[in-house]
Amino acid sequence: MPKPMTPLAITAYTATSALGHGVAAQLDAFGHGRSGLRPNDISRSPLDCWIGRVGGVEDTALPEAMAAWECRNNRLAWLGLNQDGFLRQVEAARRRHGSARIALLLGTSTASIGATEEAYRRLDPDGGLPDDMLRPALHAPHSLTAFVAAALALDGPCLTISTACSSSAKVFASAERMLRLGLVDAAVVGGVDSLCDSVLFGFNALELVSSSPCRPFGAARDGISIGEAAGFALLERAALAPDAPQLLGYGEATDAYHMSTPHPQGLGAELALDEALARAGLRTTQVDYINLHGTASQKNDEVEAVLVNRRFGAATRASSTKGYTGHTLGAAGIVEAVVALQAIEHGLIPGNLGGDSPDPACGASFAWRNERQRVEVALSNSFGFGGNNACLAFARAGFAA
Repeated sequence: MPKPMTPLAITAYTATSALGHGVAAQLDAFGHGRSGLRPNDISRSPLDCWIGRVGGVEDTALPEAMAAWECRNNRLAWLGLNQDGFLRQVEAARRRHGSARIALLLGTSTASIGATEEAYRRLDPDGGLPDDMLRPALHAPHSLTAFVAAALALDGPCLTISTACSSSAKVFASAERMLRLGLVDAAVVGGVDSLCDSVLFGFNALELVSSSPCRPFGAARDGISIGEAAGFALLERAALAPDAPQLLGYGEATDAYHMSTPHPQGLGAELALDEALARAGLRTTQVDYINLHGTASQKNDEVEAVLVNRRFGAATRASSTKGYTGHTLGAAGIVEAVVALQAIEHGLIPGNLGGDSPDPACGASFAWRNERQRVEVALSNSFGFGGNNACLAFARAGFAA
């Protein structure tokens, strides 16, 4: 097991999802038990499902200087960057450290693939891409991070992580390593994924999409609801911001079991959990809340429920928030990290929306309705497609393990 790490301060964070723009909208939706899911109204061909669509993306315009990056995914990223004073906080960090000393680490599973879909729908008679879509940098997995680097005027290390649903959780781990090694003095981390036909019909072909709003950890769950989101956080050394919440630890592991199905005993997920606790110097009894991965797929929820029951007592509260936002794929890690940070800041543990008839595998830790209590330590699980696992540990400022 790894040794305890030096905590990092999270000096700014934001999330934009189907619940609304920014953290206040998200908190309000949790407080009122209001889901952002709605019937599918985005795919070009009929698909009977519910989605977590972000309002206002179509009306968002990129700055004129960024026109070459025009696509729905980057508009969602720009919309997300303009919430909660995040741009202002990054600008201040840029003045403190210099643009070359701030890393940009973003997770995504599809980047701007929606734009590539559109380009192929509009092929020229000779089979070439239309002239306005001849933008090679746009049709690449790194297009999101390259756009955000330009938008934030950052010149430091720039990395795209694409490990399915764990993508924007693993960026926190990469940021800690870069800061610890002295490569940078701060890091902008986050993730963006937007709805498109490749995602919706791809998961539907795998028989993983429900025709009704998803029901995480429900006995009758029958699949996921896909959402979209943009989220970002700014990490700096704790001495710079002693009053900010902290990243205490992280764990990463791979099941190496199956292309899509998690390990039956959750061994990879448990290893990621153990690494996060070890780096944070925590015992399981010190964890107040866990934001679960909880996608509402049959195997994922079963394995995660068994793991929680095996390792945590009833005092540790646990819930999935995908009944609110849908599964935001590569953006799930950052959105749910923000949920964990909001639980610490506001003492609100969101109820497990959609699990009205709980799976019997779920134990006493599960919070089926909203609960209010002080949260010192919160975990965020991202147990991704194909057994790619990450776990993050956050704590209130000044917490002593």
